[in-house]
Amino acid sequence: MPIYKKGMLVLIVILLAATGGTYYGLYAEEQATVLDAASTAENSLPQREITIYVVGAVNKPGLVNLPEGARAADAVNACGGLLPTADSEKINMAQVLKDGQQLKVPEKNAAGIKNDPSKAGQAKGGENGEKVNINTADEKALDTLPGVGPAMAKRIIEYRETEGAFQSIEDIKKIRGIGDAKFAKMKDKICI
Repeated sequence: MPIYKKGMLVLIVILLAATGGTYYGLYAEEQATVLDAASTAENSLPQREITIYVVGAVNKPGLVNLPEGARAADAVNACGGLLPTADSEKINMAQVLKDGQQLKVPEKNAAGIKNDPSKAGQAKGGENGEKVNINTADEKALDTLPGVGPAMAKRIIEYRETEGAFQSIEDIKKIRGIGDAKFAKMKDKICI
């Protein structure tokens, strides 16, 4: 019978440890709740909303209201997501949006022009008299503008990705190296 008594003692110790662990876990959970309640004073401030106009290859284009600090992906999701024809690589989904901004989601392979190298200039404009959209044009199309070379084209794209889309064609003067004289030469060849 000594083995039976040892087994009972081990079982009692295990049950006591489990009971003690349960009470400790409940006590720790109560303490965490107190900490969460303290942070609600910070969240009691009303969150400001921004209004974004989403156009292009989304399911339901139009105005959307989002919390301040929302990203382009939030605006696209609020419009029902991307269409199958959307070119998601041409838009920075992590871009922080600003109130009153227009977010344009471009379509890929516009009539197959993108894949035909002989028509590459026609897809974005510039060389054949069409205007270059400074919000969606790639580096090659931006390079066709007067006074814009490969380095300047990279700066334009970098600005677009970090600061968001241009709101007017005059905003291109915010790019280092584009002043009034260069803008005067290109203003008739660009659009947003």
